[in-house]
Amino acid sequence: MSSTESPGQNPSEPGPREDGDPARGVGGGRRHARAAEKKGQPWYIEIPMLVVIALVLVFVFQTFVGRVYQIPSESMEPTLHGCAGCTGDRIFVDKISYRFGDPQPGDVVVFEGPDSWNQGYQSIRSDNPVIRTLQDIGGVIGVVPPDQNDMVKRVIAVGGQTVGGCSPDGGLLVDGEPLDEPYLNADPAVDRNPLNCAFGPVTVPEGNYWVMGDNRSNSADSRYHMGDEFQGTVPEGNIIGKVQAIILPFNRIGSVPSPDITAG
Repeated sequence: MSSTESPGQNPSEPGPREDGDPARGVGGGRRHARAAEKKGQPWYIEIPMLVVIALVLVFVFQTFVGRVYQIPSESMEPTLHGCAGCTGDRIFVDKISYRFGDPQPGDVVVFEGPDSWNQGYQSIRSDNPVIRTLQDIGGVIGVVPPDQNDMVKRVIAVGGQTVGGCSPDGGLLVDGEPLDEPYLNADPAVDRNPLNCAFGPVTVPEGNYWVMGDNRSNSADSRYHMGDEFQGTVPEGNIIGKVQAIILPFNRIGSVPSPDITAG
């Protein structure tokens, strides 16, 4: 028996590991250290990181994909419900569709009001500079409305078309033909009011859009801005997106159709 062997020890059996851990050995100790390193971050670091990631995802979605808006007025009744001081419909506005095509007559769109449409617009931001800064940050990431005069109307005519004038039954003419507008108020006293079509005619500049509210008797739309540089039309660059659906309240959930209004 060699002098280096303990009494009773089989030479073929390994002795104790020098690291003092016969179960793991050197390799096991390293794995244990790596496992310790992989443990989650403390909650006070992990939670803020998750919040930041969520806000970045919201920002990306609302900037490039779509955004939710609330209807503030009655100008799009009966298609979209809203009123001053009440909770109106909440709509989803798709920002992708018009990357692959142009707005068409019959589409309901959200757009940023041109300069002449913004007269009398009051900022929705606080006068307190701290709160205002927080609101501006919230507007960027999409958790509060942007501080701009965004509006929702229906596209009636596109670049090159001529809009204005009344048909014998009081309908609106585009290129001399009456529109088929099934979305209008069913009350003839409202929908067939001569004031709703007795304007123009206006030829829409290329790249611009003539827009009107479905509630023609209560909508400050293109008709009210014919004296501006765009003759009341909205430049394509001001179009934010297409209204695809009502998402709230639950009893109003549904798609917002874009009928072919030139079929009349």
